[in-house]
Amino acid sequence: MSKIIYNQFDKQLIAQLPVAQFEGRIIVILTPGETEKAVNYLLAQPILGFDTETRPSFKRGHQHRVALLQVSTPDTCFLFRLNHTGFTPALKRLLADRTVVKLGLSWHDDLNSLHRLGQFTTGEFIDIQSLVGSVGIEDLSLQKLYANLFGKKISKRQQLSNWEADILGDKQKLYAATDAWACIKIYEELIRLRDTNDYKLIIREDNE
Repeated sequence: MSKIIYNQFDKQLIAQLPVAQFEGRIIVILTPGETEKAVNYLLAQPILGFDTETRPSFKRGHQHRVALLQVSTPDTCFLFRLNHTGFTPALKRLLADRTVVKLGLSWHDDLNSLHRLGQFTTGEFIDIQSLVGSVGIEDLSLQKLYANLFGKKISKRQQLSNWEADILGDKQKLYAATDAWACIKIYEELIRLRDTNDYKLIIREDNE
């Protein structure tokens, strides 16, 4: 039976969905030495999901620097605490890579924020937002895309928490890892649907 997807997912339905969470290993990286080892591991993987987190600012015109870079494989997510490690040569090497499939969502904005930490050559990344139209989806947010494709909700409760805290809480770590891992899940499903045509697209016109 073909999967039913929508051009626009009803935002009001998301709250009723079961929660999706990353269930793999989460490894927090705090030193340049740990960064080097983690990057070597990641560059040996076939596919990676990326995301960043920044401490929210509640002052008009003030923006904090990126505090966290999360990079996930299908079963392991590394949380690079940039406010502890600094923007190391190993991280620049990871971001410059052109061999591993690297995924992000609205990744151009994340790259701009990372460039404020230091100069690096941007490698090859796939922005998931550039793929959704191939199956007729118009939504661009991670939460709506995941709900549309998998019928589950990605909680955003930790989004505005303090990402520069001395120690990240378990809920923060899980939130950060889930966002990076979800990029892989969404990408793989979009490619599967596009290549197999195994879906039925329902057009909704009344979504906000």
